[in-house]
Amino acid sequence: MDIETAIAKLDLPRKVRLLTGSALFALHAEPEIGLASLKVSDGPTGVRGAELRGGTIACVLPNATLLAQHWDTALAREVGEVLADEAAAQQVHVVLGPTINLHRTALGGRLFEAYSEDPLLTGAIAAAYVRGLQDKGIAATPKHYVANESETERRTASMVLDEKTLREIYLLPFEIVVEDSAPWAIMAAYNLVNGVPATEHTELVEGVLKGEWGFDGLLMSDWFATKSTAASANGGLDLVMPGPGGPWEDELVAAVQAGEVAESVIDDHLGRLLLLASRTGALGEQRTWPGDLPAPDSPVRREQLRRFAAGGMTVLKNSGVLPLQDSRVALIGRHAIDTVAQGGGSAGVRPPHVISIADGLTSQLGAAVSVVDGVEVRLRYAAPGAGVLKDIRATTYDADGQVLASREMEIAELAAYGGWAQGAASIEVSGEVVLDEPTRMLVGVRGFGDWTMDVGGRQYATLLAWANGIVEEALLKPPHWTAEVLLSPGDRITARVREASALVGLITQPVPRSPAEAIGAAVRAAREADVAVVVVGLTEEQETEGFDKTTLALPGEQDALVAAVAAAARHTVVVVNAATPVLMPWLAQVDAVLWAGLPGQEAGDAVAAALLGHVEPAGRLVTTFPRADSDALPLVPSDGELVYSEGTAIGYRGASDPLFWFGHGLGYTTWEYGTASASTVDGVVGAVAVEVTNTGDRPGREVVQVYLRPAGEPVRLIGFAVADVEAGRTARVEVPCDPRAQRVWTDGWQPVGGEVLIARGLGDVRVTLPADQE
Repeated sequence: MDIETAIAKLDLPRKVRLLTGSALFALHAEPEIGLASLKVSDGPTGVRGAELRGGTIACVLPNATLLAQHWDTALAREVGEVLADEAAAQQVHVVLGPTINLHRTALGGRLFEAYSEDPLLTGAIAAAYVRGLQDKGIAATPKHYVANESETERRTASMVLDEKTLREIYLLPFEIVVEDSAPWAIMAAYNLVNGVPATEHTELVEGVLKGEWGFDGLLMSDWFATKSTAASANGGLDLVMPGPGGPWEDELVAAVQAGEVAESVIDDHLGRLLLLASRTGALGEQRTWPGDLPAPDSPVRREQLRRFAAGGMTVLKNSGVLPLQDSRVALIGRHAIDTVAQGGGSAGVRPPHVISIADGLTSQLGAAVSVVDGVEVRLRYAAPGAGVLKDIRATTYDADGQVLASREMEIAELAAYGGWAQGAASIEVSGEVVLDEPTRMLVGVRGFGDWTMDVGGRQYATLLAWANGIVEEALLKPPHWTAEVLLSPGDRITARVREASALVGLITQPVPRSPAEAIGAAVRAAREADVAVVVVGLTEEQETEGFDKTTLALPGEQDALVAAVAAAARHTVVVVNAATPVLMPWLAQVDAVLWAGLPGQEAGDAVAAALLGHVEPAGRLVTTFPRADSDALPLVPSDGELVYSEGTAIGYRGASDPLFWFGHGLGYTTWEYGTASASTVDGVVGAVAVEVTNTGDRPGREVVQVYLRPAGEPVRLIGFAVADVEAGRTARVEVPCDPRAQRVWTDGWQPVGGEVLIARGLGDVRVTLPADQE
């Protein structure tokens, strides 16, 4: 049955019913036309499935900035292929990614999920990712359209920017991905753009996206983003998520009957939804899901994810101590033991494992590594898992106290919202402590609700009130309560909560040491080693959906830890387990800095491979690193508006003396640039060719970057290419240059010319070609 015939078979209420989700991550089926229920899942760096916490075990890939630091579209396509397999294994039709908003400011909380500050790099990486997914029959959903660069007040704030800035910077990655990979869906943002909600912005949706660019896919809302009925339907939105409920359904039927929305508009929306269903195998003859896909912990997946992570890591500084040689290593820091694999928010995935940096490096160096805990890095405690608790169980009850469901859990935490526990009158979480001897521990609960807790027969109670009803706070910043308790082997912790709002869990962890104690132990270990490797970073408290940062400083006393170790050690290497820029007041004191990102489930093995040189950490930065908080653009709206006053001069385009330039990265060898030329047509650079020589003593990967520096306009990236070159060899690298980055908007597109810069990052320009070079 073709799509037009299918639409004609349905009356208005059934048409409209299909245009709102049937559940949090599913769409309605319609048997009469052969339409199955489409399943959707969050998935920029892992296909989570329908459960917000504790769902299906799935691959946790390195975060988006770490993947983008490869500057390699072939790798981005491979990432998309892995995620397509992960989606197919869960029978998911639509993956909600990639996130292609830009790193407008380093203070953005969700930057870990987005690729870069540059529209060309972002668009090229995203287009390859989309092709990898869709060539295997899984829909991609680039998001969030458009100007969603802030998490602060993201549901209500209006992003105020001129058309030149909107066109040249924030629309460009979407334009590239639509033109180069034809995504089957796109997600509209929460925010307003110049006063108009993105979910009902006729000019940007009907005018630009579907009109100028010819997008034939489906535009869905972000979750709970749609606030209107007729305005959003007429503005080009095709699907309201989630459901059931929301502003369409009966209200949209009434709006059509009242003449506020034409039925032809409904038919267009439904046609796009049915096209999506057809493309993903949910319309007509149903797709057959493969049954022989690699498991998330299979050797093939582990190799891929280790390579994805290690190869994108970036050497920011190196005095020659990296890669590590045969030496005694003091591995120091909380992030070495409790390595952060992924950011916080809706994209969180349940991994088969997370390899800590301590385990990864010890597996390679054995007794040559001594591991020392560091200072505290969190303000909020994480839920415990195996090794801290065993026999973890969650049970839900109805209002009469009868059991609804009970499950064994890997961690003592679950979602009371959007999962199997939703609707329960009360939820119980319990686990037995894993101890060899009596120990004083912090024990408690996390999540809004009315709690009672039993710890080895001792009773506690607390009320953690939910004051503002904001889902992000309930899920991502739940309050916690703790008590210091003497626990004995075999003690069981049982907590029950009534009126739970979103996330519930236990807390069980050692009583924190003082910073002075932790730093003292680290200094003693550093003095006895040949090299001190200090692992610092951020956690999901800073790298998260829903909230922006107020500072780029490392949390806790991590800066003091690094400074003290550097003063005591023979050599100091700092590994930064973070996706987005941090301040480095200790930079001049240390010998090397490896930017490790959020490396996914194979984190420790990948960091070990990079430190030891088994895989070259050949990444190049995708964000300009400010020297101080004051150098980062603020993100707090004023009177509901966030003005993009910097215009097109974001990131490197407006920087003058950053800590590290966009594109920076040293790798493990040295490079010499030789003869270069550019081919131009009507003043537009089509390609650049340059000879690069690996002058080091080991093979390496170079990322050749080409920038245009027009008169009176900011410099901008126009092309890039990667080259693998053996030691002592020379390669001629051809860099295609994108004409879409060589134009300016002045009541329409106009080409712009200028000097051509061939660089290893904007802080290391190797060749300059004059503007009139042919």
